[in-house]
Amino acid sequence: MANKRIAVIGAGLGGLSAAIRLANSGFEVDVFEQNDDAGGKAGSFVLNGFRFDTGPSILTMPHVLEELFNASNEKLDNYLKLERLNTICKYFYYDGRIINAYSNLNYFAAEIRKNTIDDTLSLRNYLNYCGKIYDLTVELFLYKSPHQVSTYQNLRVFKTLLQIKSIDPFRTVHQANSAFFKDPKLIQLFDRYATYNGSNPYLAPATLNIISHVEYTMGSFVPDGGIFAISKALQSLAEKKNVKFYFNSKVDKIEVENNIVKGISINSEFHPYNIVISNIDVLTTYKNLIPEKSNEIINKYSKHDLSTSAVVFYWGIKGKHEHLEIHNILFSKDYKREFDDLFTQKIIHDDPTIYIYISSKHNPSDAPADCENWFVMINTPPDSNQNWDEEISKLKKIILNRIKKMLSIDLEKQIVVEKVLSSIELERNTGSFRGSIYGISSNNRFAAFLRHPNFSKDISGLYFCGGTVHPGGGIPLVILSGKIAVDMIKQKYNS
Repeated sequence: MANKRIAVIGAGLGGLSAAIRLANSGFEVDVFEQNDDAGGKAGSFVLNGFRFDTGPSILTMPHVLEELFNASNEKLDNYLKLERLNTICKYFYYDGRIINAYSNLNYFAAEIRKNTIDDTLSLRNYLNYCGKIYDLTVELFLYKSPHQVSTYQNLRVFKTLLQIKSIDPFRTVHQANSAFFKDPKLIQLFDRYATYNGSNPYLAPATLNIISHVEYTMGSFVPDGGIFAISKALQSLAEKKNVKFYFNSKVDKIEVENNIVKGISINSEFHPYNIVISNIDVLTTYKNLIPEKSNEIINKYSKHDLSTSAVVFYWGIKGKHEHLEIHNILFSKDYKREFDDLFTQKIIHDDPTIYIYISSKHNPSDAPADCENWFVMINTPPDSNQNWDEEISKLKKIILNRIKKMLSIDLEKQIVVEKVLSSIELERNTGSFRGSIYGISSNNRFAAFLRHPNFSKDISGLYFCGGTVHPGGGIPLVILSGKIAVDMIKQKYNS
């Protein structure tokens, strides 16, 4: 067999997944990470006794993690403890209405009957519809690459293509949700799931309603130690499989000769590899590491909307707020205008939806006694030279006023520590192109096919994983992206 040493650039969840699977198959794997720890967007930091997850905040499809550990002859339970959430999210509306999205579907149905004009049958029919989309698309869109001919030789995939209308690509998320529910507040609740990959529910195909099935029918989970515990569990497994990590090692260039990968350069020092997997944003990979190819790729993908970025306030809060859950949403008044501002006007909405994640409610050690760690996020457009200091100052006032009005909490007096993240830090810390979290958005019915594949069509030996390539963003999909890339590499070696 040819040279079995492979370089993985980036120790995010996709890179870790790929490294583990490669090591399981007998490859020697070197992982190069510019930061001093693994995790990528799923990182962590501690500030004056408050611990914060930096990015993702919820885990779905834990069987994807279990499969990765099983494939490594290990047990997930020995590395990570997961608990299914009783309340997936608590939703607050301007008129004072509150909807608790319980994981128990009977409780959730009762909540809907109590607080909306919809009923149990509407919810059941909707989740059955979402489940059918999942069953039809899981093989094609999650576990395989739609960019390979071999994928379509699978009988299950062929059956999906024969039932293309059943995966609902011709309606938008909002149109489909409006057909199942009457109450605008419940429609808004389910429209929100398009934002899980940074998209617009008024443009994105209803196929994305698969997410509701994943979250409600399959369950939402929180790990002991926060989301960062997943990153550390994968790093520990990788190290056990003899994967070598090189932290504080920023790759300067992927060396290519005659459209064939030759290796990487770090601090002008060449390291030979026949295969390189980039776990960095695919556009950033081309822009910074293969500049001779960047214009062609960036021009191609600039025709499509980038996904949203974010501003996150990490606040250490003095006091407890028992009426809040781990996950909370304060909805905007005009949801459609919020997305018009984000994707058409390319501005931050003046009345944004606010997401509040308080991991210390499950992991008390994440905050000092009688305190809470608040991760407060709003969606923003990607960076286009906005004055972020000015935007952050305005947003802080808007958020604090909304929290005071909708939650009756004078939070400003309770903040004891603060750190802020914007698209600038996202790009600098994680390589996200212009701070866009998920690469191109899914604001197109063919979005799944437009997303960059897990391999380069032009450069032999170059592969990709992570949230900006197929199958997309979110913890399980990013982990699956590593599997898809490795399956391609193994196929190449076997051939």
